[in-house]
Amino acid sequence: MAITAADVKKLREKTGAGLMDCKKALEEAGGDFQKAERILKELGKAAAAKRSGRATNEGRIFISVDGGSAAIVELACETDFVARNETFVELGESIVTQVLERSLDAPDEALQQSVADAISTIKENLSVRRVARMSKGADEIFANYTHGEAGRMGGIVRLKAGDVGAFDNQTVRDFAFDCALHVVAFRPLYLSTDDVDPAYRKEQEEIFLTQAKNLGKPEKVLQGIVQGKLRKHFAEICFLEQGFVKDEKTSVGAVAKSVGKEAGTSVDITGYLVYAVGESQD
Repeated sequence: MAITAADVKKLREKTGAGLMDCKKALEEAGGDFQKAERILKELGKAAAAKRSGRATNEGRIFISVDGGSAAIVELACETDFVARNETFVELGESIVTQVLERSLDAPDEALQQSVADAISTIKENLSVRRVARMSKGADEIFANYTHGEAGRMGGIVRLKAGDVGAFDNQTVRDFAFDCALHVVAFRPLYLSTDDVDPAYRKEQEEIFLTQAKNLGKPEKVLQGIVQGKLRKHFAEICFLEQGFVKDEKTSVGAVAKSVGKEAGTSVDITGYLVYAVGESQD
């Protein structure tokens, strides 16, 4: 009996086992679904099905940097106990390495299979919630930071210098690390005000305008109030406008200029990635 992709998908949905395991079980069972399901159970591959649907609100952030590329992964599980488990940590490190080596922008079949195999061993529901990659040019460097032993937050920052020799400057290298620390601590939504989504900007303007009108402010001062509120809001959500983690009275952008001046060249932040376990992906 020929085994179709639809048959494999159906068995996977029922058992939670990996695609290749389902295919092999169906082939061994001659296409008999009940027999194939039993084969998977006997192999321990169907254990995932019993756990699918359980909330995965715990987990860990994994980061890998290699040459011109960097990757970040959120691997989720059910309990913080498992998030500290050696097998779980090894799985996460393997996954983020694969994401980097194979230039993945989403979990593929091989990654899903690795997770399904680990579920049978760890006895909890696991999932790769999200992955992301970043590349850099010859005049840029990466800095990364993962918070604490639990690794529940992590970030990568990319910096560019007018003279690559600046990256040998300890002040510049310290600033790069502090920037990675900063994005983890403050988790900005945008790099700069220029990157703010126009639709979001318009929505905030309308909200602030309504607030000003509700306060009975005269028409001639409304736009001034709105723009003032926008500047304050963007200072809270835009990386370069936020108060620097080591000196909150000075913006990140201003500190970058100061560091560049000391190094004798320009130093700019050109990108970042930041994850926290369980946060909304919207």
